[in-house]
Amino acid sequence: MEGVARLLVFTGLVLVAIGALLYASGRFTWLGHLPGDITIRRDGFTLYFPLATCVLISMVISLLLYLFRR
Repeated sequence: MEGVARLLVFTGLVLVAIGALLYASGRFTWLGHLPGDITIRRDGFTLYFPLATCVLISMVISLLLYLFRR
């Protein structure tokens, strides 16, 4: 049962962290507008793919998971 308890606590902490980030997301106006984010605008069509933002978020999550596993 200890494994399940740890999983629930970790999941709860992750959800709280995501909630805090969403709450504070208004302060991070640069996020999503980084160099490397792809925007294609045509007549009646806009494609937006935040490539650099995805890479940055992936690196932060990987670093946090690495630190928590140690």
